[in-house]
Formats: sequence, C-alpha cells, structure tokens
Amino acid sequence: MSDVMEAAVLTAFGGPDVLHLREDVPVPKVPAGQVLVRVTAASVNNTDIWTREGAYGLPGNPDAKAGWRGSVEFPRIQGADMVGRISHVGEGVDDSLTGKRVLVDPAFYETAKHDAHPIGLLGSEKDGGFAEYVVVDAARAHDVSDSPLSDEQLACLPTAYGTALGMLERAGVGHGETVFVTGASGGVGLALVQLAAARGASVIAMSKSAKAKEVTAAGATYVIDRDSDSIGENILDAAPDGLDVMADVVGGEMVTSMSPLLKEGGRWVIAGAVGGSVVSLDLRRLYLHNRRLIGSSMHTPAHFRELVEEANTGRINPRVAETFPLNRIHEAQCFFKQQQHIGKVVILPSSRN
Repeated sequence: MSDVMEAAVLTAFGGPDVLHLREDVPVPKVPAGQVLVRVTAASVNNTDIWTREGAYGLPGNPDAKAGWRGSVEFPRIQGADMVGRISHVGEGVDDSLTGKRVLVDPAFYETAKHDAHPIGLLGSEKDGGFAEYVVVDAARAHDVSDSPLSDEQLACLPTAYGTALGMLERAGVGHGETVFVTGASGGVGLALVQLAAARGASVIAMSKSAKAKEVTAAGATYVIDRDSDSIGENILDAAPDGLDVMADVVGGEMVTSMSPLLKEGGRWVIAGAVGGSVVSLDLRRLYLHNRRLIGSSMHTPAHFRELVEEANTGRINPRVAETFPLNRIHEAQCFFKQQQHIGKVVILPSSRN
C-alpha cells in the first residue's frame, strides 16, 4: 500500500474552486481503537455542498459562513457517507475485523447513550470518505459483509436513510397514518417514502411530475406535482381529514402555508431548508391545535444499528442515480446541484474506473 492517496480536499468556504483533488495526501495513521477503511464507494449529500459553501449560518447571523456545527478546520476531506473494507486495525482492535466489508456511521455523538444526538460529522468535523482511505473508530464501522446490497447501494444509506429514519422515529410515525413527504425524489425524500410505506403509512409525496413513476414505485400512494399552484388543495384531495405528519426536507414558505393542513396533534418534522431557512409561523396555529414542530438532525446510534440491520437483510432498496469517479468530484457535485436525478449520486475511487 502506498503512503499517499487520492482525496478531495476542502481548503476554505466557497465555490467548487476551493475543493481540490490531490494525489499526495498522506494515508492516515491508525490510532488505538480505530480502523483504516479502504473506501469502495461514497455518496454525495446536501451536507457536502452546504459545508463547502459555508451555508449553515450561525445563531443570530443566518448569513454567516459556517459548517453545520459552526467552524470547520481546513484543510478538510469531505464525504460523510462511505462503505469499504477494513485494511488495518489499531491497537486494541480485534485483528479478525481486517478484510470485513463495513458501513461507516458518519455521526459523532454527544454521549455514549443509544439515543444520543449527533454533534459532529465525518467530512465536516473530521476527515471523510472522498478519499481512498479513512480512519474511523472501530465501533463506528458496522459489518455488512452479508448484505445483498452492492457497495454503491450501501453508500447511499448513512446520511439519507439515517436522516429519514431519525425523522420517522422522532415524529413517531405509525401504521395507518397519513404522511406528506417533500422533496420526495431526492436522497432523503425517497428514503422517507420507502421507510414510511414500510411502516404501513399512507404516503403523499411531493415531487416533479416527471419523477412521479419512480416515487410511486418507492411506495407513495399519491404524488403531487411540486410545481402545482394548488399544492394545499391537492393534499386535501388526497387526505380530506388532514395529515398526521409532514416529513419535510425543503422548509421555506411551506412551513407557513401548509402547517394548517396538519390534524389536531399533528407533527411537522423537518430536516432541511433548501427552500429557505428563515420562515414566519403563526404560533397560535401550533399551540391551539396541539401540533408539534420537530427538528431532526440525522440519526441516533440506535437508529443507525436499525439501519444496518435493514441493510443486512436487504429489506431496503436504495436507488443509485449516477456514479462518478473521485477524480470527477466537481462534475458530481454539479450534477447533484442540478436536482434532475432520482436517488443518490455515488463517488467511486478513481482506480475502480
């Protein structure tokens, strides 16, 4: 194994020009309790784009350049989601793990509890998977050797499916409930459709009409055109009694205009703000109807273990929209931002192409 590797290195907040493809990055050392993973596939998320752009803002200053938890230490190797094989183990780690195919939990947690909240992320607070190798805690590398899913499919899971699972769990989505999913053709949105339908919920999905067939195939009962001038009316046509849950990855003015569509005691769970991060909300409509507005950032350790179990049994079927070699990372992020795809964009080590 060479002492250097190829990696996409973020050098500052900014446009694509601050993300540099390098072939001379040192392969990371393996401290005690950690493992070196040879990355076989990684996927692109909004988090990667927003981190590069510094688009998360700060409390009291929503326009400030910042990562999702504030400052980012540069240079930084991006990429939260990855699957690969354990190449080396650090002191105190079982040697039998060497060679195992693993799915990496990208989150850092506030405590060791099973329901701990994430407070950091690979590719943001520490180096991630847009590289040939990455070092992670051994406990974060979950064995998926027996999964029927391909490496490309497995790489779709951590952030998108982890975020979707966290949203559904925190909102308490159950059998027979009616769930409205925004951004339903994207990574998190399509995962929400699949996972909510698997729980026995009736899913109303919002997407471009051209993508309705694929969203329906994922489990949606109704698909509403996101470009319609009558989205609220369309929702009520599909769910005359209102919605139990809105699973939202878009945000923006919909939070204001559509929250009245929730039933008494309904829940609005939100994990994104691509449609706008600052909104106006009539709090009377919230407390008078016992509705809940729930912020949901990624997953807990328990959620991720459940996700790994789903991956190993093959009960989920992630959709890969497109693959790019690592040396075309800029093209991959441009393709991702165009939002014309359905599913996930996956990065493969250049040596695989």
